[in-house]
Amino acid sequence: MSISPSPPPPPPPALRRARRPGAPALAPALDDTELAVAADALALGQWARVRTLLAETGADWDRRGHRLTVLAGCPGSAAWAGDWQLAEPDSGDAATLLALATVRRALRGRTTTGDAAAACATAARMLPDDPTPWLGALLLARRAGTPDERAYAFHQIRARHPDHHHAHHLMTAALAEDRPDGTCGPHHPAHGFAARAAARAPADSPLALLPVVAHAERYRVRARAGLEPPDPADSGHWSTRHAHAVLRAAFDWWLEWEGEGHPRGKLDVNFLAHATFHQGRLAEAATLFRRIGPHATRAPWSYGGRDAEGAFRAAREAALGPDHDRDDGPDDDRGAPG
Repeated sequence: MSISPSPPPPPPPALRRARRPGAPALAPALDDTELAVAADALALGQWARVRTLLAETGADWDRRGHRLTVLAGCPGSAAWAGDWQLAEPDSGDAATLLALATVRRALRGRTTTGDAAAACATAARMLPDDPTPWLGALLLARRAGTPDERAYAFHQIRARHPDHHHAHHLMTAALAEDRPDGTCGPHHPAHGFAARAAARAPADSPLALLPVVAHAERYRVRARAGLEPPDPADSGHWSTRHAHAVLRAAFDWWLEWEGEGHPRGKLDVNFLAHATFHQGRLAEAATLFRRIGPHATRAPWSYGGRDAEGAFRAAREAALGPDHDRDDGPDDDRGAPG
């Protein structure tokens, strides 16, 4: 394996498959085309392209976290990050990519959680102002740690970026798993956490949509426990007074702010479209599906154990009609494999 930092060859052709125009791609890069190109390059060992991308990202912490978590999912990402680190041992970016890739390997049983935690700690020492190494620690703690470890990692992230989007989604999902058979109302810890986060966030923050995310996460947990039907259309989960209230507030926020330009904005709109569709608000859902375009996300369409792409397509066709105009631009399967 080469450790030379010499300039890489030209990028490979984009990996494309023939798809219907506007078909959902489920690509983790979402609408970040620069990230998609860098992910393709990293899968071929061209880590210099990742170095350039991260340098250009700077201290845009939400974008940096999104890009690094997607890059960490590329085939061979840990090996290529290790190669980069050998070539540039003082690179905090290389250390952070290696940390997140090692977390991913640990969660798949390919290395130990101790190795992953140590990699995150190393990256955090090298980049003390960066919340991204702690995002790796939170990803690890959510699946393989204690509630105290999870809370500590989240506290460290918020100390560096109080409105960190991915971290708040992770904590909401984790809290939703407490007391699966508990209430679906506003008194469950997941709903309380989401409501407080939305209330304290700036007016233009997409954390305003977090209560809708909490409602979907509670459905995921309850469906897995057999307390809700696997098809959300058969559930009354979205017809409660609480569900109507949080969705109305979230959609009103979206009409005013939309969250345009946020690196994980397409994920938020998928959660909002999922909720409006299952609440029977087809006009609002149609507007959201048009804004999503081909950028479907696995969450929340896979909740209930469903095929995400099929569930998204069925909902979109029900909202827009089977012969709707799908002029969403060219579909592109580039992006880090999940």
